[in-house]
Amino acid sequence: MPPPTPPRRTRVAVVALVLLAAVAVLAWRPVVGWAERAAAPCSVVVAGERVPLDREQAQAAAATAAGDGDVAAPAGAGIPEGVVEAVRGARESTALTCRTSAPDVVAQELTADGLTPRAQTVLEEVRRSFPELPTGGFAPGGVDSGHGAESTHYDGRAVDVFLRPVSEANRDRGWILAQWLVAHAEELAVQYVIFDDHYWGVRESVRGWQDYRVPGGSQDPVLRHLDHVHVDVLRGE
Repeated sequence: MPPPTPPRRTRVAVVALVLLAAVAVLAWRPVVGWAERAAAPCSVVVAGERVPLDREQAQAAAATAAGDGDVAAPAGAGIPEGVVEAVRGARESTALTCRTSAPDVVAQELTADGLTPRAQTVLEEVRRSFPELPTGGFAPGGVDSGHGAESTHYDGRAVDVFLRPVSEANRDRGWILAQWLVAHAEELAVQYVIFDDHYWGVRESVRGWQDYRVPGGSQDPVLRHLDHVHVDVLRGE
C-alpha cells in the first residue's frame, strides 16, 4: 500500500522553505564577498571587479608585474588569476591600492646622499626592483630649490623616479612602479605616491587613488607628474 500523500498545505510549506533557503544563499554570497573585500587591505580591478588581496599577494603581484612580461608569479604566492595582468595594465580607477595606517616613526637627519635613512631605503629598494629607471630629486647636502614650496624634497624625504619621454609605454611602467610602492607603503613608511595626475596618500589610503590637481591648473607635464613618479616618506616626530 503506497504511503499517504502529505496534505497540500504541508507541500506548499516545504516548497516555501526551499525557496527561502535558496534566496538566503543567493543573498548571502554578496555579503560574504563584501566582507572579504572589506577585510583585505589591498585590491585591484580584474575584468571590471575589484579583487581583494592580502599585502603579501599585492607585493608578489606588483613584483611579478615589474619583471619581464614572460615572468610567472612565484609558486605558492596565492595570487588570484588575472591579478598580475591587471597590475600591468592598470590605470588610476583600476590600479592596485592598499589601506595602510601611518606607522609611528621618529624624525631623521640627512644621510650623505641628502636623503633621510627612510628615503634612502626607498631609493635602494626602487633601484633594486626597477634598475633601469633613473632617479633624482636629491643631492649630497640636500636640495633647496627646483621644487614647489614646502616640498618634501627640501627635507630629504622624497625621491623622483623618471619615465621619459612621456609615452604610453612609460606610462604603463610608471603605474607598475606606483602600485609597487603602494604595496610596500607600510614597511617603507611611504607618505605619498604621485603619478599621472593622481596620488595615493597613507592618511587617505581608504580612498585609494585620487585626482592630483596642480596649483593654478598648469598643464606642465613635470608638475602633473606625467614624466616621473614622486614618492616621499613620513617625517616622524
